[in-house]
Amino acid sequence: MDRSLRSARRVAAVSGLRAAPPACPATLCRRRRPWPPLPTRTRRRASAAPGRGGPASRLRPVPLPGAAPPPRKRNPRRARSPALPGCARSRPAARPRGNPDGYGRAGPPRGRPPPARPLGAVSCPRAAPPARGAGAREHCRRPAPLRPLAAARAPGRDPARRRRPPGPLPADGGVPARHAAPPARRNPERPLPASGSGRSARPGAGRAAAAAMLLRSGWRRLALSPGPGPGPGRRRAGGEVGAAAAAARYEVVVIGGGHAGTEAAAAAARGGARTLLLTHRIGTIGEMSCNPSFGGIGKGHLVREVDALDGLCGRVCDRSGVHYKVLNRCKGPAVWGLRAQIDRGRYKEAMQKEILNTPLLTVHEASVEDLLLAEPEPDHPGKCQVTGVLLGDGSTIHAGSIVLTTGTFLRGMVLIGLEMHPAGRLGDQPAIGLAQTLEKLGFAMGRLKTGTPPRLAKDTIDFRGLEERVADNPPVPFSFLSEAVWIKPEDQLSCYLTRTTLKAQQIIHDNLHLNNHIRETTRGPRYCPSLESKVLRFPNREHQVWLEPEGLDSNVIYPQGISMTLPPELQEQVVKSIPGLENAKILQPGYGVQYDFLDPRQLTPSLESRLVQRLFFAGQINGTTGYEEAAAQGVIAGINACLRVHGKPPFVVSRTEGYIGVLIDDLTSLGTSEPYRMFTSRVEFRMSLRPDNADARLTHRGFEEARCVSQQRYEQAVKMRAALEDGIATLKSLQFSISKWSQLIPEVPISRGRRSPVSAFEVLQCPEANMEVLARAVPEPLGKLAQWRELSERLKIEAAYEWCVLNQQQEIEEVRRDEALQLPEDIDYFAVDASLSAEVREKLDSNRPRTIGAVSRIPGITPAAIVNLLRFVKTHHQKTEKRKVLPQTGQYLPGETHSEKATS
Repeated sequence: MDRSLRSARRVAAVSGLRAAPPACPATLCRRRRPWPPLPTRTRRRASAAPGRGGPASRLRPVPLPGAAPPPRKRNPRRARSPALPGCARSRPAARPRGNPDGYGRAGPPRGRPPPARPLGAVSCPRAAPPARGAGAREHCRRPAPLRPLAAARAPGRDPARRRRPPGPLPADGGVPARHAAPPARRNPERPLPASGSGRSARPGAGRAAAAAMLLRSGWRRLALSPGPGPGPGRRRAGGEVGAAAAAARYEVVVIGGGHAGTEAAAAAARGGARTLLLTHRIGTIGEMSCNPSFGGIGKGHLVREVDALDGLCGRVCDRSGVHYKVLNRCKGPAVWGLRAQIDRGRYKEAMQKEILNTPLLTVHEASVEDLLLAEPEPDHPGKCQVTGVLLGDGSTIHAGSIVLTTGTFLRGMVLIGLEMHPAGRLGDQPAIGLAQTLEKLGFAMGRLKTGTPPRLAKDTIDFRGLEERVADNPPVPFSFLSEAVWIKPEDQLSCYLTRTTLKAQQIIHDNLHLNNHIRETTRGPRYCPSLESKVLRFPNREHQVWLEPEGLDSNVIYPQGISMTLPPELQEQVVKSIPGLENAKILQPGYGVQYDFLDPRQLTPSLESRLVQRLFFAGQINGTTGYEEAAAQGVIAGINACLRVHGKPPFVVSRTEGYIGVLIDDLTSLGTSEPYRMFTSRVEFRMSLRPDNADARLTHRGFEEARCVSQQRYEQAVKMRAALEDGIATLKSLQFSISKWSQLIPEVPISRGRRSPVSAFEVLQCPEANMEVLARAVPEPLGKLAQWRELSERLKIEAAYEWCVLNQQQEIEEVRRDEALQLPEDIDYFAVDASLSAEVREKLDSNRPRTIGAVSRIPGITPAAIVNLLRFVKTHHQKTEKRKVLPQTGQYLPGETHSEKATS
């Protein structure tokens, strides 16, 4: 026996713990997903990698406790058909195998057949003997689930119990073991080992080993302060790091801790689902990878709507902003864009505090390498359903729904000059396994790119000759729950504006051959292009450069507008050619990122995949760009993942209800070939979908249908709605003649063309009038309304847009009628008995619209085709309704064949 192994066991005997065998070299390398064998040429190259096909492939397999002797060695080059969790391959029936479906080491319970592998599905991990060469990375040993900790502490055990196949892994206990112990003779009265590191375990050793394993893992669940037990409307957080934290079953699993992932995880947990958030590093939760700002034109609407659904980003921005500004003030309130410069450190700290204190939400540091699949549900579209994930360490986690929010990490590649490095963000590894999994499942994938500018040292910039832009006073908060932001108006930081020069253009033109990112054919963002793209598209122009602070105490300046991927020494030349930056020091060079994205037309309006049931996608993986678009998708995906688990209908926001509905409808109906960005111009009903009434549009639905809104927010929304209705009724009831109003408020010109009498609500429509002016003229009924600042502002906006909203209401109803005409999910457009051209049929089949309204928005669909398809849909609905009624009367539909069966 090895001397080091004997020493370790001697020390363990003194401390009361079991000694673990030396780590297998195969387990020290990065775990790879157990794909079907690669082509011969690729596998030979993989076998030459260090740690993949060397001594690790010659180690003896470690069988599970009580398992049959190891099988004969197989040729690793022999192709093996992939199988789903619980699916048995052609092998002797006497060899029990572990499987990731929670059935224990002996497979599924008796009488329950294993699920069949759906067509095109990806193989899932199985307990297989290690192979030689390249096969060693494909057939890694899968850890077997442990028994509950309570069972390990039991003083005795029935000897016959070991001969029965173990049941499912309990939801509140069990920790996946890294290694399994070899079979050995045991005293039946002694408990089974709680981990596979030794031959036997003393009483209590399993608890210590499991606790040590939990401490070594990356699990984080923060306990809330002690309080009363859970009652109505109160949910308890899992407070102990133990069996509950290490449980391998969750209702919702969210992959990715970015802006989409945090919103999705929090929304699912608020809805009552036991949720797990998987991220590479807990310290990067809430990281602002690009610009240090939130909101903008169109984007501010999304933040308000996310907040109306009790999302996180609005509240966190109100606690971390350093410069608040409302854009588009020169236009009406319907298109105002709330925006804020954010302190990166404060935002990340506040977001992590929100996530780690959310009840029912657990956070775990791990990489996801594969998906666990099973047979599809018959009443939903899709060729299979997802049941869990395989982590990078080989352990499995089972879930009812999974939300994928990988951002730019899906096979991401960072580019600086001619150099290319695999990374989803500078310093972070990409997600390679998941990209291959999605391709194997048949998803249509694409490639997009984005970039970020260099970071500059604040103390090396000369601000004296630059244009200063001060913040608003008072600042307008994002959240409906915030009465004010955290910072004092006078303490806000300023932004500065400068412009590029023709010298910078010449430097870029002379060195385009040193830039891989700009030469690639991958589509980049149209509305946030790199400086190289702007120079090529718009030559001989000066381009704006906004110098934005990254924090209250930070020495970093973010130069928005000069995103570039030139070599660092050339980036320095470009920066120093800009006025005010002649002596600027670059702290971090700019770089570009290329990444895979999913064609969003493969998703439903609930963001669930059409190919794989219970798999949701949100964020940049759907082809969008920006924190706000990612957060909006995340909150919808999290809500629907929770509703899917609980068997409730999906929560869908239509185009007539919010900017979120426009965003998701554009993606799922039209798709995108470039990073999608939200603008007010994309919205048909801008007068109705304003940032001030997002709570009136969505909070009530979120509370009643999705159950994702807190009682406090719902009560506040109800209070505001009632106050608005009472205020409008009071203003409309207060009527005077035009001459009387002219005497009361001479500063407000009232047109003589109006019919007399004129109500106070009509007077409020004048640009010069507001609630304070009316309250001074008529203090008795209007004084209380003017004291509530938020209410008085909303009354002014409601009065200004009353006629616009009334005119749009008829159009909104028409769109809603079209959206109510649902197309069958399994419709075959090539077999539809309608007058449709081959081109129209191809476009309908590729986009798969769900409603007639979505059909009308597909480019190339003619009005005649819409009418013909509408006629087919109405006929289909009529036949469906008749089928529901006629079987009760014993009548038959004409043209259909029915067979009578005698019933006993």
